[in-house]
Amino acid sequence: MIIRGYGPKDAAKVRDVVKRAFGQDDEAVLVEALREGGYMALELVAEDRGRIVGHVALSRMSAPDGWLALAPVSVDPKRQKKGIGSALCQMAVDYANAPVVVLGDAAYYTRFGFDYSRATRLKTPFPVEHTGLYAPKLDVAQPAETLTYAPPFGA
Repeated sequence: MIIRGYGPKDAAKVRDVVKRAFGQDDEAVLVEALREGGYMALELVAEDRGRIVGHVALSRMSAPDGWLALAPVSVDPKRQKKGIGSALCQMAVDYANAPVVVLGDAAYYTRFGFDYSRATRLKTPFPVEHTGLYAPKLDVAQPAETLTYAPPFGA
């Protein structure tokens, strides 16, 4: 398996893996809207023998300036629980060089450096108790920022 950057030829395969990972179209539509709107900072795919088996997106947030959102993380249901999602997440946050927020399971995302206690003062349209912050270079222990996600998130 290799992890590499997304290319335009991957669009249909990424859509398929995202849809199958979530069992619905909503997240695939979100990925396409982020891409088409120019909000993507990074897209990575996991490829095994020419088949895309995973995808992760880092999108630019509208505010705070320079912050990113990790979402969604998608792995082919037949390949889940084999480290593919972990590898994608780790590479994405290693690349980020900026504060990154995630909305998701703390037990999963803390292993990549997301800190849920650092996020408690963030104002977010989503539940703050499910918001993690990855910001090793941020000097403030608990930043008091208002999160504004890219418009395709609908928040």
